[in-house]
Amino acid sequence: MASSSSSLICLPLDRYLEKFELARRRLIVKHRVARALRKAEKAFRKANPTYADTLRLDHIRQIDYPVLDKENRIYLDYAGSGIHGESQLQRHFELLRSNVFGNPHSINPTSSAITKLDEQARARVLSFFRADPSEYIVIFTINTSNALKLIGEAYPFTEGSELLLLNDNQPAVIGLRDFARRRGAAVSYLPVKQPELRCDEDAVKSALKRKESIDEPPARLFAFPAQSNFTGVQHPLEWIADAQEQGWHVLLDADNYTPTNILDLSRWHPDFVSVSFYKMFGHPSSVGAVLARREAFAKLGRPWFAGGTVWGSSVQANGHMLLGDNEGFEDGTINFLSLPAIRIGLNHIAGIGMEAIHARVSCLTNWLLKELSGLTHTNGEPLVVIYGPYTSDLPRGGIIALNFVDMKGCLVDEDLVARRAAARNITLHVGSALQPNTETSGAVESDSPDAIQKGSGETQERKKATERRRESETSFNEVGLPTGGFIRISLGLASNFSDAFAFVQFASSFLDTIPVDDARTA
Repeated sequence: MASSSSSLICLPLDRYLEKFELARRRLIVKHRVARALRKAEKAFRKANPTYADTLRLDHIRQIDYPVLDKENRIYLDYAGSGIHGESQLQRHFELLRSNVFGNPHSINPTSSAITKLDEQARARVLSFFRADPSEYIVIFTINTSNALKLIGEAYPFTEGSELLLLNDNQPAVIGLRDFARRRGAAVSYLPVKQPELRCDEDAVKSALKRKESIDEPPARLFAFPAQSNFTGVQHPLEWIADAQEQGWHVLLDADNYTPTNILDLSRWHPDFVSVSFYKMFGHPSSVGAVLARREAFAKLGRPWFAGGTVWGSSVQANGHMLLGDNEGFEDGTINFLSLPAIRIGLNHIAGIGMEAIHARVSCLTNWLLKELSGLTHTNGEPLVVIYGPYTSDLPRGGIIALNFVDMKGCLVDEDLVARRAAARNITLHVGSALQPNTETSGAVESDSPDAIQKGSGETQERKKATERRRESETSFNEVGLPTGGFIRISLGLASNFSDAFAFVQFASSFLDTIPVDDARTA
């Protein structure tokens, strides 16, 4: 009995000592990381003196985005969605709590009240982008994809028309080609070149050059992103005037540009601009917009109509009359209770300062590019393959697309990376290499089915790693091999050095290892 009692007494003690030792080691690691963070940030600030001009953003983060630090969240997916500040929600909620609003398509006090607020939101969008109301109108949509669809279906494509795209466009812009082709328009693409994944300026000029001297050539539309949502490359806004001088209409996809950059429509005059408000300031998530030049807008023709877009329609006469300006293009009842939050959000980021946001994101991005590209295994193999610019010598935004490569030169499965990142409370994005603009990192020369099957958007490093993987492994599914995708991290208004440092620490955990997918081997 004594022996039995002794073992019972010792067992809890052993467990206690084991837990104590584990906690002690964790505390040591925590202190080491904190010390390394302080040392790295000191060196970072010394190398980036302009970062000091953005330090008020740290205070804003504490006050308006406290959940990030309270829950130790490392948010690195601003290209997917911005995050909302507490003050935005409070102001919007208070507005809704203290008022009664009705459908704006009616004529009564509650309708008039919300109509006034919605028009204030429309005016604030114009003023934020420095757009002259006599030149531009604002059409609210449910999101950016819907905004692009609206332009594609209404643009006057005909036989002989042209649609010029970049390989670097996001899928919703590439989707415009279906509208163009159905009406007989020709579709062509401007490629991007390694290693920066930017367009060759001579190729752009050649593609834009006017091919006909007739007085009224068929409509031609040039659509390109101000900033790639894959590589962060910022394409020259000078293309806008260059294209218009050659008779093109220009659609500027500003979806990923406007969250951290000033788009000045008093300087640049694209015919159509698509924007996403939730990517700029997080809330609301159900409103996008098209800013359209009135001259170009007049050439659009709606293929259908809905309630709220017409003066009236007749079944017997088989006709209808669209409302003017934006009203004829905003289908049904717009998300009228969310529109006041647009004004609140724009005022919020204007108060923070777009210049400060841009400067902070630029500094952090430069540091990340340098640190990630410098990580190598002890055998000399690079840990990180970055798609697109490794530096900010030419304009680029706070988006970095990459993959990890193990010490044998094989790609690390991006889904495995995502799971391990989630375990560290890191939010990032993983995507398929068969998305249209990820083909910019490789050599897909055609949009034919064969090319899509063959093209996985591979750089030479990626091809090399993939070949090694195929040589060394026989079963893709059984061993959980890389799936041909990518990892994307992106910075925004609430990012700080600690976020960037945490990702580099996370990346370093893959050094000198051959990662095993715990989820598949469990």
